[in-house]
Amino acid sequence: MEHEILNFIEEIIEKDNETGKFGGRVHTRFPPEPNGYLHIGHAKSICLNFGLSQKYGGKTNLRFDDTNPEKESDEYVQSIKRDVQWLGFQWNGDVLYASDYFDQLYQWAQKLIHDGKAYIDFSTSEEMAALKGNLTTAGSDSPYRNTSPAENLDLFERMKVGEFPDGHCCLRAKVDMASSNMLMRDPVIYRIKRAHHHRTGDKWNIYPMYDFAHGQSDSIEGITHSVCTLEFVPHREFYEWLLVNLEIYRPQQIEFARLNLDYTVMSKRKLLQLVEEKHVTGWDDPRMPTISGMRRRGYTPESLREFVKRVGVAKRDNIIEFGLLEFCVREDLNKKALRMMAVLDPIKMVITNYPEGQVEEMKFDNNPENEADGSRLVPFSREIYIERDDFMENPPKKYFRLFPGGMVRLKSAYIVRCDDVLKDDAGNVTEVHCTYIENSRSGNDQSGIHVKGTIHWVSVAHAADAELRIYERLFTDPNPLGHEGVDFKTFMNPNSLTTIHAKIEPALTAAELGVAYQFIRKAYFCLDTEATTDKLIFNQTVGLKDSFKGSK
Repeated sequence: MEHEILNFIEEIIEKDNETGKFGGRVHTRFPPEPNGYLHIGHAKSICLNFGLSQKYGGKTNLRFDDTNPEKESDEYVQSIKRDVQWLGFQWNGDVLYASDYFDQLYQWAQKLIHDGKAYIDFSTSEEMAALKGNLTTAGSDSPYRNTSPAENLDLFERMKVGEFPDGHCCLRAKVDMASSNMLMRDPVIYRIKRAHHHRTGDKWNIYPMYDFAHGQSDSIEGITHSVCTLEFVPHREFYEWLLVNLEIYRPQQIEFARLNLDYTVMSKRKLLQLVEEKHVTGWDDPRMPTISGMRRRGYTPESLREFVKRVGVAKRDNIIEFGLLEFCVREDLNKKALRMMAVLDPIKMVITNYPEGQVEEMKFDNNPENEADGSRLVPFSREIYIERDDFMENPPKKYFRLFPGGMVRLKSAYIVRCDDVLKDDAGNVTEVHCTYIENSRSGNDQSGIHVKGTIHWVSVAHAADAELRIYERLFTDPNPLGHEGVDFKTFMNPNSLTTIHAKIEPALTAAELGVAYQFIRKAYFCLDTEATTDKLIFNQTVGLKDSFKGSK
């Protein structure tokens, strides 16, 4: 039997289970802040947290760490819930919120004050920064650090009831102003902020800082393994300090490397900037690395989960090639996409010896990878559209498509021979005239003629019009944030979206949202959410092979 290779977090959990550290429990949580839409980096965290609980028979909570009301909204909450479920996961019990615990957090802050471990500071942010020191110099105590617990408790209550204006003072933990960890130099744990909260309304005039709410929320929920990304390594010391000094249940914080993709940005703040400045059409723009954008573009939950699995769980940050994500999408779509015909750059072919007005129905397999998808009939007639680049007047060697005097097979139909072309005044070919070999019909070919090229087509009389949106990378530089002093938007790709008008076979007029289609010989596409019965719009999900100019 092959030995299973565990990632380092699984090794920690299995050791904890062996020692009985948490009584054999595995209880994780996915704790997003509802201040934006989730991106592919969050997908890694979702898959990791839910995957761990599934593997070890545990539970995963969905908890919104909603401690910053000015940037949070119910729109973000609902989008995050949709994304988690779309990826194939269901959280334990009800959705939870840090705001559920605001009363308890306030009481715990009072305990720290009572125990002489927190104080109210009236220093300005500039004064606090000046006293904090730096990596080589210890900080200096605030002049308010030794205020008595009784006076601090009174001041904290007055902050709560709204006696002081925003920013007038704050509550700081009394830790160590000489600590080598700058985050331990008396961090702020509560600030005054008169802001309407999406759940608690105007009840609170003060809000806990993220670092104060996060660990205590983990404790309240009985989380065993609090999995977070590497930027929280320096925060772990304060996470544990709070749990110890509040004398409450202690989860274990474990950090892993976040997911970084080349040719994109993974900062919600930067992504919000792109949305607000209208560089993209919204959070779900198919060029965005958001889960909603990828869903709209036609990426599948299975492909994202496979991508996360291939990336793995590491202790060091690294940048993953976008091409790996597209490979996973392509692999999944190859198994499930329905094969359809669309001509993206049409030129008319007239089959001169085919009877005018006659229509035949040609049988097409919907998906050769899956017989259960069945087949369909596609109308064939005297005039059809073919791709402009499937014909050349003066072809190079080993060109197996159509040229004067040459023959090709029309997909699932007949062999045709090019006899003549029509041109406009500028010398551009406008029509290709061909004759068909009558006994060469696909599936019953008795012609004895062998041709190397097969091209797709759409009947002119039956074709429908469609708008196709073709996407490239959103940025031209693999690391748009890696240039000091240069605005990352400088590297936005002006060709990230191209719109073309195509001719599609009639079956595609019944295309459905969420269904994958392979436009034969071209790429994978899906119906866009903006499509209507009067205007068909398809997004290119991914090419049939990696054709990105910047790929290796």
